Amino acid sequence: MTKAPIAVALDAPDLATMKLWAEQTSPHVEVLKVGLEVFLRDGHASVTGVRDVCDCDIFLDLKLHDIPATVAGAARSVAALAPKYLTVHASGGKEMVSAAASALPGTLITAVTILTSLDQEQLTKMGWAGNAQDIVVNLAKQSVEAGARAIVCSPQEVAAVRQAVGQDIVLITPGVRPAGSDAGDQKRIATPQQALADGASILVIGRPITAAENIGQAAADIAASIAN
Repeated sequence: MTKAPIAVALDAPDLATMKLWAEQTSPHVEVLKVGLEVFLRDGHASVTGVRDVCDCDIFLDLKLHDIPATVAGAARSVAALAPKYLTVHASGGKEMVSAAASALPGTLITAVTILTSLDQEQLTKMGWAGNAQDIVVNLAKQSVEAGARAIVCSPQEVAAVRQAVGQDIVLITPGVRPAGSDAGDQKRIATPQQALADGASILVIGRPITAAENIGQAAADIAASIAN
């Protein structure tokens, strides 16, 4: 069975549920995402527990953001887990991104540009100059120059980012919602098909799968819709 380029966000209420979700969705998707809330609650067991039940790539989404030395130390602290992807905030600057990349060379350091929960009005109020796409592209280019090998951006900017960074960089897009799904707290969204057509490599999908009555079937259905 060919797996879909989807990272399921395993934002489960406890470790046992997270492992169950991983087991149910892993036959259909390439990546499983362990986020900050789960990692702070369950620690390294949140990653090793997923690995116990499947062979998917691990996306450790901690969004590190601090001075370069601290981020380097934080990256080294998860080295034993060998995640395929580890996120840092691109807005931490080139030195910080470079520190993470140097500390964990076997992992694809993944720079998060602008959260998909923010829209243009909020960015302006926060003092960001320019439109969201220009900001995202600039952050992506700087991060790649600093050693990031993957970028997180919304589906609305992924085409511009792909053009700016080339084909070798993995582009990961949250804010992906199948047609008719509730957008939740996401503001800059697109369907899976549109995000892939625009240049996304991996789609982060959470609640449309994990809130479904049959989680495994929901993952299978979205995977099939992409294949078709």
